[in-house]
Amino acid sequence: MRIRVVSPADLRPAEVAAWRDIQSESAQYANPFLGPDFARAVSAVRPRVRVAVAEQAGDSVAFFPFEHGALGVGCAVGLGVSDCQAVVQRPGAVREAEPLLRACGLTVWEFDNLVGDAPPFSPFARRFHPSAVMDVSDGYEQYKARVSQNSKRFLGDMRRFTRKLAREVGDIRFVFDERDPEQLRTLMRWKSAQYRRTGRRDRFAKPWIAELLRRLHAARCGSSPVGVLSVLYAGGQPVATHFGLWSERVFATWFPAYDTHFARYSPGMLLYLRMAEEAAGAGVAYLDLARGASQYKDTLKTRDQTVAEGWAALPSAGAVTHWLRRVPVGIAYDAVLERPYLRQAARRTLNGVGALRTRWTESPVT
Repeated sequence: MRIRVVSPADLRPAEVAAWRDIQSESAQYANPFLGPDFARAVSAVRPRVRVAVAEQAGDSVAFFPFEHGALGVGCAVGLGVSDCQAVVQRPGAVREAEPLLRACGLTVWEFDNLVGDAPPFSPFARRFHPSAVMDVSDGYEQYKARVSQNSKRFLGDMRRFTRKLAREVGDIRFVFDERDPEQLRTLMRWKSAQYRRTGRRDRFAKPWIAELLRRLHAARCGSSPVGVLSVLYAGGQPVATHFGLWSERVFATWFPAYDTHFARYSPGMLLYLRMAEEAAGAGVAYLDLARGASQYKDTLKTRDQTVAEGWAALPSAGAVTHWLRRVPVGIAYDAVLERPYLRQAARRTLNGVGALRTRWTESPVT
C-alpha cells in the first residue's frame, strides 16, 4: 500500500470520485461530515488540514482527513464542530493505526465522534456516546408513527402550534434550501445569543467557524447543496432556522436556532418536522441529530447510534504532552457524567453564567 498526504484542494478528480464512491456504497461512511466537500471547506479556513490517500494497485482505497498540529499532535478535521469522523475506506483497506499515523507525520490523532467499530482507530476509543437519529428511511408517515409511540401528544401539539402561529403571526412558509445569506447571519446572531444565555462557549466568536458556514452555504455538489439553510417563516418573518450538511443518504443536523419571541409556538420543533418530511421525500435514510443530551432530541429521535471519543498515539514527546493535557480533563468529565447531582450542578452553573453574559454583553455576529 502507498500513502500520499495532500491538501484537500490538491486532490485529483479521480480521487474525489473514489472518495464519493466509497461513501455511496457504505452506510457507515455516508455522513456528509466524512466527505471531501467538508474537508475542503475546513481546509480553506484551517490551512493545516490534510488528507491521507491510501492506494493499492493504482486504486484509491482509503481517505483519512486530519488536521496537523505542533509536535505531530493531530486531530479530526474541524474538531469541536465536526459531528462524525472515520477513515473512509474499502473494507479492510487500512487495518492498523501506527503505519497510517507515521505516514501522516502524526504522533497523536484525537477524535470525539468516531463512527462504527472498524479499524484502525476503534481500538483507541476511551468513551462512547449515544447519537440520536431520526430514521425516515420508510417515509415520513412511518417516521411520524414511530414518534407517536414515544409521545402520543407530540404531533397533536405540533398541529395545534402550527394553527396558532398562523392565526396569531401570519401565513407560514417553509424554505428548505434558503440561499439568502442574510438569513444565515440571522441564524448566527440567534445562536450566539443562545450560547450566551445558556453559559456555553459561543462558537461563532471564532471567525473560522462563521466563515466555514458561509463557505458551506455557498458550496454545491453538482445540482445538490452541501450546506443547507432551512428557514420557517411566519407572517413574512423568520421564526426558526437551521443549518446542516446534506448528502445522498444522510442529512446531518448541525446548528438550529429560533427567535425567542416566538418560543411559545415551538418553532424549532415545527422546523425539524418540515425538514424530516423534505428529507424523506428526497430519499434520505435518516437525519443525524448528533451526540449530546437534549429534550428535543429525545422527542424527535427514533433510535441511537454510537460514536466514540479518544485518541491514538505513538511513543513520543508529543504523545506524552497530549496525555498530560487531556487525561485529567477526561477523568473530571467522567466523574460528572457518572454522578447525576454533579451534572445538575454543572448545568445550574452554566445557566447562571449565561444569565450574566446575556445581561452584560450583547455582541451580535456581523
